[in-house]
Amino acid sequence: MKDLTKGKPSRLILAFALPIFLANLLQLTYSLVDTRIVGSFLGEDALAAVGATSSLSNLIIGFLMGLSNGFAIITAQRFGAKDLRGVKKSFAMSLTLGIAVAAGLTVLSLLFLQPILRFLNVPENLRTMAGSYIVIIIAGLIATFLYDACAAALRALGDTITPLVILAISVILNIAGDLFFVVVLKTGVRGAAVATVSAQALAFVICWIYMIKRYELLRLSRDDFKEPQPQMIQSMLSAGLSMGFMSSLINIGSLTLQTAINKLGQNIIVAHTAARKISEMFMIMFTVFGQTMATYCGQNLGAGKYERIRKGILTSILMGWVWCVLCVITSYTIVPAFVKMLISSDNRKVIDTATLYLRVDSLLYFVTAMITIIRNSLQGIGDRLTPIISSGIELAGKVVITFTLVPLMGYWGVIVSEPIVWAVMVIPLIVSMVNSMGSDGYSAYCAVNKESGICQRKE
Repeated sequence: MKDLTKGKPSRLILAFALPIFLANLLQLTYSLVDTRIVGSFLGEDALAAVGATSSLSNLIIGFLMGLSNGFAIITAQRFGAKDLRGVKKSFAMSLTLGIAVAAGLTVLSLLFLQPILRFLNVPENLRTMAGSYIVIIIAGLIATFLYDACAAALRALGDTITPLVILAISVILNIAGDLFFVVVLKTGVRGAAVATVSAQALAFVICWIYMIKRYELLRLSRDDFKEPQPQMIQSMLSAGLSMGFMSSLINIGSLTLQTAINKLGQNIIVAHTAARKISEMFMIMFTVFGQTMATYCGQNLGAGKYERIRKGILTSILMGWVWCVLCVITSYTIVPAFVKMLISSDNRKVIDTATLYLRVDSLLYFVTAMITIIRNSLQGIGDRLTPIISSGIELAGKVVITFTLVPLMGYWGVIVSEPIVWAVMVIPLIVSMVNSMGSDGYSAYCAVNKESGICQRKE
């Protein structure tokens, strides 16, 4: 366990963020390897089929991950306040509430899968293959949530090493499963999906066994599930649904944009799939600092150390900007080679299109870094509304662009969509952050949490 309420913020943030970075890098490495395996052994049609449904899977899985991270904020606040009983109760409630939500999403998604695929404009020749892939991913949502919830609870207590180790095991199993199902058994894209879900389930089992043996705080009994505190449930649903909807609004915008991309032809679909994979790698540090700051802010709010929150946010933004410089340099040097390696093809149109997307969008990553860090920090200190407003702006912007700029400009409309949206959605986040850093900021955010009794200034 790591107490983030004591010590130099910059050192704590880096030490906490590094394992998360490695974990996310492992996840992205698997994603890239998975794309490579599908492209190499199953061809561009299979890669396009998987890519055409990626926005749907990102939407659902992103919501569940946001839900688990939101629940973990309450656990982090309780841990920072030294409310050990509250830590157990919040973890138990996160499992109960999360499983119910994941089960509901599974049923609804499977019932309406075909209409969703038609809404996404998945090409007719790819629809059967795309459906066979995504249905297995959806069927494994509960396993996905359970692993996310356990990993988030560990991070709430300051342990980022254990989720990293377990994820490494999961990635190895995932890649081995891909090769076994796709190459040996020749089960096509269904095999890639089975490998993914199986690895997630095994990761949960390993994580659960380790937790109950290593951390008494997370060793639950029946009493922890009984007599749930109404205030805690309200706080958890507020935090969890806020982060879940925040992620969903982002991904709904991307899903809507995907409907336009799917009309631009197979080369564009493949190029955008490859470009998004690489952009996810570029943006990895933004996500890392965001996850770090949610826990950091939550613990320090619980400990009543508001000035440390202020310093931590500014430090994280500066670190994120350093990473942005590296991303821009990479975009204008070796990105074409990355794209070629990823798609396992010399298709010049695909390579040039993906490279153009990355070179334009990376110039605005400085704004993206601020968005991710501030949005998660605000969640950590109790502001549930502003991040959703910002994400709502992103959704609205992408919907408008899907029906205006893309028909007029083709793929160029897709390329400029995110920079335009980023520049607008960062505004409410900056305003809220400035207000929170003002003289009345502490009392403003403590007012949100006053009923929980965790917010008391100690500086």
